[in-house]
Amino acid sequence: MNKLTCFKAYDIRGKLGEELNESIARNIGRAYGEFLKPKTVVLGGDARLTSETLKLALAEGLQDAGADVLDIGLSGTEEIYFATSYLKVDGGIEVTASHNPIDYNGMKLVREDSRPISGDTGLRDIQNLAEINEFCDIDKTHRGSYKKISVRSNYVDHLFSYVKISNLTPLKLVINSGNGAAGPVIDEIESRFRISGVPIHIIKIHNKPDGTFPNGIPNPLLPECRKDTRDAVIKHKADMGIAFDGDFDRCFLFDEEGEFIEGYYIVGLLAEAFLEKYPGSKIIHDPRLYLNTKDVVTNAGGIAVMSKTGHAFIKERMRQEDAVYGGEMSAHHYFRDFSYCDSGMIPWLLVAELLCLKKKSLSELVRGRMAAFPASGEINSILRSPQQAIKCVEDYFIRDAKNIDRTDGISMSFDDWRFNLRSSNTEPVVRLNVESYSDVDLMKEKTKLILEILNKDMSL
Repeated sequence: MNKLTCFKAYDIRGKLGEELNESIARNIGRAYGEFLKPKTVVLGGDARLTSETLKLALAEGLQDAGADVLDIGLSGTEEIYFATSYLKVDGGIEVTASHNPIDYNGMKLVREDSRPISGDTGLRDIQNLAEINEFCDIDKTHRGSYKKISVRSNYVDHLFSYVKISNLTPLKLVINSGNGAAGPVIDEIESRFRISGVPIHIIKIHNKPDGTFPNGIPNPLLPECRKDTRDAVIKHKADMGIAFDGDFDRCFLFDEEGEFIEGYYIVGLLAEAFLEKYPGSKIIHDPRLYLNTKDVVTNAGGIAVMSKTGHAFIKERMRQEDAVYGGEMSAHHYFRDFSYCDSGMIPWLLVAELLCLKKKSLSELVRGRMAAFPASGEINSILRSPQQAIKCVEDYFIRDAKNIDRTDGISMSFDDWRFNLRSSNTEPVVRLNVESYSDVDLMKEKTKLILEILNKDMSL
């Protein structure tokens, strides 16, 4: 039995060659089919050069297991979420490595109703079947079919259901698709704007899908990947900048000055907007940063509910609570009417509508919140002994902590600040987030102190 190292906690991701290739993809398809026994599965793939061949190998495995395959072609992960629910099929798989290096690829798997398949909900079972690789021969008459389809028009129809066309006033938007899968969807949205007479002007950069990523891997979470969007916003005097990762399940926003806005503050902005439409609703947030979100939700009459970090946990909690919206500081935004799944297209459309309705710039909409709840942003430290380092931080602060929470890693709260510290599932990395009440200097001071404790004799 060959151990497949491409199986991670929430998805499949591996270096091309030994970790992930067409043979492994075929086995994964067969294992998915054996485990779920689906009648029909929808497939899609991002712009990476290997996504098409991996997808076709995946399709062969699924067909060998007796499943019919519907291939929606070049797509983002959320298009698979949409197609799975819209077509009422038994599952879906997106071939994508999102923002990983160019020599990687992977897969994101869902079952019926676009429910995620992760380590606790079937991914380990699929891994075991793929590793054992002892599948029965299937009668050719029972082999599944393969068909190419498109649901993009229906998907864009759904996107537009989140905003009122009549609310949209003149705006100039810079949109950076990063040569990933977002470009064709942006083209379709632009076309809809034009046909409807919506006065929104889109300036597209790096819009054409190109798996060689001539402008770098699309990962706007990294500061070095933001320059092109920032420069274009300034050059064109745009009202907002939008940048996507490779499979566009996350969008990152820039204000009218080209300044990057942390996803954390967009969560609060969208939570408030949803509570205006759905008073008293529940809003899901993760434990890394939440002071701003909780304050916004409480003041708007909603109920803030904490969930463990990660899309599988957020989606499960969204369903349990029937929450209208959920958001993570990492720029994942989840929507009840989108099968409780995350979308990178819905958030920027909602924020564009807010700019028009509030008649304020993006900086004006978030400036007060950023000052009231300054945050460090996530800081990663590569350490020899992550758990030992976290214990040292806990021991240092435990006497003064007003509250300790272990929903995800450890969160410690004090009179005027708090932090969350957690280790990665897959690498020797510790992730730190610090925030305070209206005190930037205190936030910076505590961030520096915690990093000093973490790195004392423990960094690699």
